[in-house]
Amino acid sequence: MKRISLAEIAHDTIGQTLQSGDIVVDATVGNGHDTVFLAENVGRGGKVFGFDVQPQAIQVTRQRIRQLGLDARVTLFHASHADMAQHIPQQFHGCIQAIMFNLGYLPGADKSVITQTQSTLQAVGAACRLLGAQGVITVTAYPGHAGGDEETHYLTHWLQQLDSADYSVETVFSQHHQAHAPRLFVIKKIN
Repeated sequence: MKRISLAEIAHDTIGQTLQSGDIVVDATVGNGHDTVFLAENVGRGGKVFGFDVQPQAIQVTRQRIRQLGLDARVTLFHASHADMAQHIPQQFHGCIQAIMFNLGYLPGADKSVITQTQSTLQAVGAACRLLGAQGVITVTAYPGHAGGDEETHYLTHWLQQLDSADYSVETVFSQHHQAHAPRLFVIKKIN
């Protein structure tokens, strides 16, 4: 049996909710894989807002979306995911259908530059406020590297505090439930 990656599960989960014309966010663009996935799924009438603190991530992603002819659908910000609410136009607040996070470090780059616990918690809080009814957030977390254990621990605790009348939270592990196993958090806004 083929093993399914957390990225595939995140894409499947998000893909089930997206329709042409939706407004979505890639909170951590990295190498642009999620950005491309989102841009392809929202169609010509949709919009993707992407964020990353590393210029290299913005540059690689911009090049990737241009090569695929998706640049008209994507607006990239060289900014922290914690500041997404300040960059996304007010008219889209409460209307975002999907938000994707892929925590940790940028593959192929400096592994000492990682997402930080405090800014991640601020970003996930902003994401919850930006999300529309029936919208979904995916957060892929990677304990087991410097800073990753702490970030995953505090994020898990933060998500447990969400009001279950407003949000459902599911955790999917990449392998057996081990403390250092990567995991995917799926947050769905109920109403």
